[in-house]
Amino acid sequence: QVQLVESGGGLVQAGGSLRLSCAASGRTFSTYAMGWFRQTPGKEREFVAAISRSGGTTYYADSVKGRFTISRDNAKNTVSLQMNSLKPEDTAVYYCARQEHGRVRLTTTPLTYDYWGQGTQVTVSS
Repeated sequence: QVQLVESGGGLVQAGGSLRLSCAASGRTFSTYAMGWFRQTPGKEREFVAAISRSGGTTYYADSVKGRFTISRDNAKNTVSLQMNSLKPEDTAVYYCARQEHGRVRLTTTPLTYDYWGQGTQVTVSS
């Protein structure tokens, strides 16, 4: 059983920064691509960013491109999301997730991710 635990959420003013981290259990972390999603009440879970197994390839939603950076440390079984120039519309619960095995490319659809963390709240005040 894989466990993903997010941390680093909080309250920040618009224009500020936060760094989210996700710690994964298990010995196979480096063999899976990872992603970050976010969700607000009443809306579907939204793709934010994804990173390949080695960390050499990343992909971002247009809404966060140039402001957010996803990275991973396979030696520590962690994936992070550095969020800069935050906007009130970035307010959401943020989730890290493991992409299901066998996918050739990074995906943006929640159904292609098989394990999820419990989420961490990010609130950006205007």
